[in-house]
Amino acid sequence: MKTQNGFSLVELMIVVVIMGILMAIALPNYSDYVIRGKIPDATSTLSTKRVQMEQFFQDNRTYVAAPACTADTTSSKQFDFSCSVAGSATNFTLQAAGKSGMAGFTYRIDESGNKSTVIAAPAPDRWQTTSPTPPATTGGCWVTNVGGSC
Repeated sequence: MKTQNGFSLVELMIVVVIMGILMAIALPNYSDYVIRGKIPDATSTLSTKRVQMEQFFQDNRTYVAAPACTADTTSSKQFDFSCSVAGSATNFTLQAAGKSGMAGFTYRIDESGNKSTVIAAPAPDRWQTTSPTPPATTGGCWVTNVGGSC
């Protein structure tokens, strides 16, 4: 009698099904992990720029012409940074807009420290928000996890 070597078709199909289930769970979780790892690039840079804006304001009593309020598209691979100063020159908003793998992610902070996040297409559906989360007027926080949590 011959000894069988190898696997049967049923055994191979069971392995394929198990691998499919694992991939269906692991891939989205890994993608979210990669995105979460890129978010601090925006939040830490915005926090640093806000401190620089406040230091400039302490010296000049205006935000107009603050060095931290220039457009910055080269310091980060994931975000472009911009700044706008309101007409009174005592208000500003710093913004980090995602590019490449972070397209659709927008983080903001103003002179009062109010933070907001808007995540729209082409960001992954499970990350998207319909309006600034939380509203900038509440002090807020930056969305750093799926589902709009901070």
